[in-house]
Amino acid sequence: MKTSWKTDRGKWKKNIGTWESENNPSTEKKIRQTPQQRNAFSTEFVPEKAILVSVCSQGTTIERAEECLNELEFLLETAGGITAKKVIQKLDRPDTRTYIGSGKLEEVKEYKQALDIDFIVFDDELSPAQLRNLEREFECRILDRTTLILDIFAKRARTSIAKTQVELAQLQYMLPRLTRMWTHLERQRGGIGMRGPGETQIETDRRLITEKIALLKERLKDIDKQKIQQRKNRESLVRVALVGYTNVGKSTLMNLLSKSDVFAENKLFATLDTTVRKVVIENLPFLLTDTVGFIRKLPHGLVESFKSTLDEVCEADILLHVVDISHPDYENQIDAVNKTLHEIGASDKPIIMVFNKIDAYTYIEKEADDLTPMTRANWSLQMLQESWMSRIEVSQAIFISAANRQNIEQLRSRLYDEVRRIHAIRYPYNNFLY
Repeated sequence: MKTSWKTDRGKWKKNIGTWESENNPSTEKKIRQTPQQRNAFSTEFVPEKAILVSVCSQGTTIERAEECLNELEFLLETAGGITAKKVIQKLDRPDTRTYIGSGKLEEVKEYKQALDIDFIVFDDELSPAQLRNLEREFECRILDRTTLILDIFAKRARTSIAKTQVELAQLQYMLPRLTRMWTHLERQRGGIGMRGPGETQIETDRRLITEKIALLKERLKDIDKQKIQQRKNRESLVRVALVGYTNVGKSTLMNLLSKSDVFAENKLFATLDTTVRKVVIENLPFLLTDTVGFIRKLPHGLVESFKSTLDEVCEADILLHVVDISHPDYENQIDAVNKTLHEIGASDKPIIMVFNKIDAYTYIEKEADDLTPMTRANWSLQMLQESWMSRIEVSQAIFISAANRQNIEQLRSRLYDEVRRIHAIRYPYNNFLY
């Protein structure tokens, strides 16, 4: 028997009404969608928006906190996100429960609603309790500086060694933060055949992660053995390692000195894998190594995971400490690199300070009738060179521009003298090269 459209029209309207009432967003709690979900039918990449939050505690100036927040913004840009708002709160010390105070917490909530924010990034490493409390307060993803750095490392890792090191660091960071991930499985189901000690889901995950960490550590031990064997084959040559803060031009300088094509980009942590090239200056060969860049507040677990990579720095005979002279906070960057070198036991190596990017250096020239005290922003490059030359040995500090090839010959000459000195001590009867 055929049924006309008019006969079923009432039933059709009733079903549509039921469907609309069940799926009406006004009657239910709205679930936030990611930009990719909101743009599901387009292939265009939509970057996620974030709020950056920092606490200016005792012993830290507002200028230093702003500089760290600018660096965090650069990290977020490298990871593929955009910054919608920056928030700094002055506290004696971060709040143990929510990192920031209750008033600033409400202010950030208002920014989140008004700016349609996807996630919030904090400038320090958050404890598991702080992470859990902030997720409950903001009802969105909460990231800290460590998570952001690990995400960039995972994105940049190309070789199996780098991927293993990054995975180990991620699992070590995740292990104490599992408590918030399985709240719906806190209790086991009872019944016949279900009695016994058993284990909850979080215990299962903790056991699996612990086993995976042990497996990755064993794999890294095998990698260390391979690296040691590789380094033994290089003992016949003097080794020079490029070290420095991230994004100071180490890879560009590596390409210039070795005439190679190492990947270089104006982003943080463009290079994770160690690259070794043979360089010959005036018939004297040596090995030049490009290593991963350092950064402030570098997670300790990341340093431990990249031990096999950083061992290249420890085994080097000479360190070329590359510094971005055009950066306004380059002195703190030098301190961060020196601190990391001390942690890995490489601070006693002969170091040549290479101040790069002199072509990008700018300063504010003071007028003749300006009687205000001179600040760091008023120093010319010549004054800066003289100041650094007074603190360091004149022969150990070199000012160059790797992009414009300025003073590269001076650097080559300095490298040749230092490599020749070490070569003459190590191989006193092998002087035919020079």
